[in-house]
Amino acid sequence: MVTIGTYQVRRFAPDDLSAVMEINRTCLPENYNSYFFMEVYQNCPEAFLLATVGEKIVGYMMCRIEHGFSELSRLKMVKKAHLVSLAVVPEFRRMGIAQALVKEAIDAVTKRGAKEFYLEVRVTNEPGIELYRQLGFSICRKVSYYYHDGADAYVMSMKMAD
Repeated sequence: MVTIGTYQVRRFAPDDLSAVMEINRTCLPENYNSYFFMEVYQNCPEAFLLATVGEKIVGYMMCRIEHGFSELSRLKMVKKAHLVSLAVVPEFRRMGIAQALVKEAIDAVTKRGAKEFYLEVRVTNEPGIELYRQLGFSICRKVSYYYHDGADAYVMSMKMAD
């Protein structure tokens, strides 16, 4: 567990599932069933992280480890981390929570041997895009109609330190 200011970052535990699903439903238009959350958790428990204020869970981030074509070169196969979902409840945004979650996940997936870290973000999510840029991600490409509602996404990626 890491304490940063008024909040703490810790690893997800299965008992946290209902709170995480509620944040997902409240904050994001893309909602997942419990099996999906648990599948991602089982793939990479070190990078399924929560932010808490006291006992209240105020944000989460989940990642999985994949093997596939590099998002940066598209010519080679790599072990890569995929930021699947990140959400912070509105009243706790702009406190550095999302940044802290991503930084902790970067450390976790680096220890798991990931050579890249990538994510999809709505092209209209300017605060998210700026956060990811500040953390070292860059836009690799645009995917039209990526989201269920027809919105486009940027794929952003960063090379992990060797």
